[in-house]
Amino acid sequence: MYNCLLVDDERLARSELKRLLKAYPQCVIVAEAGSGEEALQHLAAMSIDLVFLDIQMPGLTGLQLAEHIPANTQFIFCTAFNSFALDAFELNAVDYLLKPIAPERLAKALQKLRPANADAAPHFLAEQHGILLKFGDSQRVVRLNEISRFESIGNHAAVYTPYGKSFIHSSLAKIEQKLDPALFFKASRADIVRISAISHIEPAIADGGLIAILQDGQQVDVSRRQAQQLKQQFSAF
Repeated sequence: MYNCLLVDDERLARSELKRLLKAYPQCVIVAEAGSGEEALQHLAAMSIDLVFLDIQMPGLTGLQLAEHIPANTQFIFCTAFNSFALDAFELNAVDYLLKPIAPERLAKALQKLRPANADAAPHFLAEQHGILLKFGDSQRVVRLNEISRFESIGNHAAVYTPYGKSFIHSSLAKIEQKLDPALFFKASRADIVRISAISHIEPAIADGGLIAILQDGQQVDVSRRQAQQLKQQFSAF
């Protein structure tokens, strides 16, 4: 079951989305908000698993609101404009639906959701787990704690190791499901880095995010949404 929050400054848009969601009993609408500011109050006051949010709203926009949504809360953008799609996925949105929302597109979006409040503990690979990687004409078993970074490249992922760069045929989303979040951090929709490989952090001048400098000199962009969470990784008090 997903506790859902609907955020849209247009009441009719919220009503239409409620109508469409009646076909999905697993989506329980627990609150509605007509502004980003009102949505923040609901997020602070109750447990929300899934947020449906418009982008262009007076005051706090949907993109700005998304930066304040807790990392474990999933969200789907519902908007009449397709020009914000890149920004939306940079914020790790589950999906980006154009109004009027087609029932089949809503169905596909809901299929992408992670289970809410899953009872079973996730199974993460151990630090010493070996991955067989190809380097030139040879293959080598590389331990997970030797990998500094996974980078999404189409339907593949580049794997950065002390022995060079290799590639695996897997999406970043599938890789993330197997990695312990205490050891690896999703910096953006394109990168996962090993936390212990981070040497220092610098502000990104352009977009308000961060740049993580790894011990091997690589520079990895950290999205605005993930920036605060990364800082918390290194906060002891």
